[in-house]
Amino acid sequence: ENISDFSLNITDCAQVVVPEEVFFTVAAAGILENLLILIAVVRNKNLHLPMYFFICSLAISDMLGSLYKTLENIFIILCKMGYLTRHRDFEKKLDDAMDSMFILSLLGSIFSLLAIAADRYITIFYALRYHNIMTLRRAVVILAIIWAFCAGSSIAIALFSYEAATVIPFTILFPLMMFFILCLYVHMFLLARSHAKKIASLPSSTAHHRTNMKGAITLTIFLGVFLCCWAPFVLHILLARFCPHNPYCACYMSIFHVNGTLIMCNAIINPMIFAFRSPELRNTFKKMLYCSR
Repeated sequence: ENISDFSLNITDCAQVVVPEEVFFTVAAAGILENLLILIAVVRNKNLHLPMYFFICSLAISDMLGSLYKTLENIFIILCKMGYLTRHRDFEKKLDDAMDSMFILSLLGSIFSLLAIAADRYITIFYALRYHNIMTLRRAVVILAIIWAFCAGSSIAIALFSYEAATVIPFTILFPLMMFFILCLYVHMFLLARSHAKKIASLPSSTAHHRTNMKGAITLTIFLGVFLCCWAPFVLHILLARFCPHNPYCACYMSIFHVNGTLIMCNAIINPMIFAFRSPELRNTFKKMLYCSR
């Protein structure tokens, strides 16, 4: 808030404010949609596969992001009404806890996307050995390691968020992981193109290859949506830390609420991609709807 107030004095850009009703509506929709994904995977035994476990991990990350914005807005409303004061020790700890939840959501999304990318890579190029390489037990172990690391990192970053030594690695991690996933994609599609030419004479193999490539394309859509929704906020963090007094930086930071809304939109778009690209999930949703009726 201090940075926002100061930015109004050094730039002509007006602060863009998103109504709290919009925040609550978008956040609630994101939580409900991702909760449906989790319920569908739990109820349908055909979805008890490593890939869908990683998708559930991404859904949990999206839910945490929406839950964070919901709690933050409630916290801000209570502060405006005078029920809470940011300078008190309890409120400061509560604020740190919510910041930790937000960072956990971001890190969880990055590593879940990385796990899904690795799973697609193995599916395409080691199809015959996939079930030996990526078992359910290994998938659970991978997810346990991911979330343990993300939880520890989110707590450390939230506690030392005002230190440059903490902000720099956090912001560098985002483009670094995205670059790694992008390299994995380029390698994946180049090899897939050469493999497609070799197996063109095998109808069954071609059908299996197309199915795997469909999964890779779905993941590409996830990555594009993730970048569009999260990159503006990560840029905001960098500008707020390293050039808060620059008029151009302050002008960009005036759309902070819009960047927060984009993050929550990511939680809404991902389940739609799941439902649109996965026939098994669509059938599960239909069965759940008929049973509820």
